[in-house]
Amino acid sequence: MTASPGRRRVLLAAPRGYCAGVDRAVIAVEKALEQYGAPVYVRHEIVHNKYVVQTLEKKGAVFVERTEEVPPGNIVMFSAHGVAPVVHEEAARGKLATIDATCPLVTKVHKEAVRFADEDYDILLIGHEGHEEVIGTSGEAPDHIQLVDGPADVAKVEVRDPSRVVWLSQTTLSVDETMETVDALKEKFPQLISPPSDDICYATQNRQLAVKQMGAEAELVIVVGSRNSSNSVRLVEVAKIAGARAAYLVDFASEIDEAWLEGVTTVGVTSGASVPEVLVEEVLGWLGERGYGDVELVKAADEHITFSLPKELRRDLREEAAALVAERGGSGAAEARPAASTE
Repeated sequence: MTASPGRRRVLLAAPRGYCAGVDRAVIAVEKALEQYGAPVYVRHEIVHNKYVVQTLEKKGAVFVERTEEVPPGNIVMFSAHGVAPVVHEEAARGKLATIDATCPLVTKVHKEAVRFADEDYDILLIGHEGHEEVIGTSGEAPDHIQLVDGPADVAKVEVRDPSRVVWLSQTTLSVDETMETVDALKEKFPQLISPPSDDICYATQNRQLAVKQMGAEAELVIVVGSRNSSNSVRLVEVAKIAGARAAYLVDFASEIDEAWLEGVTTVGVTSGASVPEVLVEEVLGWLGERGYGDVELVKAADEHITFSLPKELRRDLREEAAALVAERGGSGAAEARPAASTE
């Protein structure tokens, strides 16, 4: 793949963009709006991407930070990152019909946390403090889980019984950094147990692998993704470690600085797992207008995984929400439903 002198080219990562969990979550919001009409409330961003959130808002989705913000008798969807059991309890108290769009791979981690807690293990959750996925997983067994935010956190970890310790992880982390943390934990706790299967999702690993392959040749890597997207931020880090002279995260092509191209013959392009392909196409168009029209694919893996839509979409949730209000008292759904956004 070595470029000839003076030749400008783009190395385009494959796979990139939407993973199966994100695709499922976004389609779930669209289907709910089609079936039940606006508004459909979504607790937190359905996925961490500015463009996706703005597009769904225009169709009538209403994003809220707290369950209590949703008026009784309405539908609320839980995002792909998952929520703690207490959030389901909040929805029940608020007389809300719910749709759970949690990524099945995140659900797997939740179930592992519950199982190990039931067996009275101390659970060391590797992840980033404050991330919605970490909050949701920790909520499954708060008395048994402690967060380990990278190798530097290992020194302060204390457990009740070093022979009954297991590690789990946030699904969107850097594979290499996670294993560095695991190695440090194993040095401190030699009997540390690993999860029965890898917690870092296949899509995160595949996108990082493609960036590693292009990073050695691309002087500049552009990652399309939002700043609150953990897996997108990790791609920038992986690109730099792999050898790229510079790597930047952008939501849109308009955010690219032409100064980044100075002295650059090879640009790597990829996108996080919550990024629609249209945004990548805009970046390729922007680069093409500046002489980087030669695009080569860097393929790290084939992805064929799909997930079925949430089962709740097969029910009449508007009727269920109205019934909740009628059974438990309170204002009706019709009174609580604002007009859909048209902006």
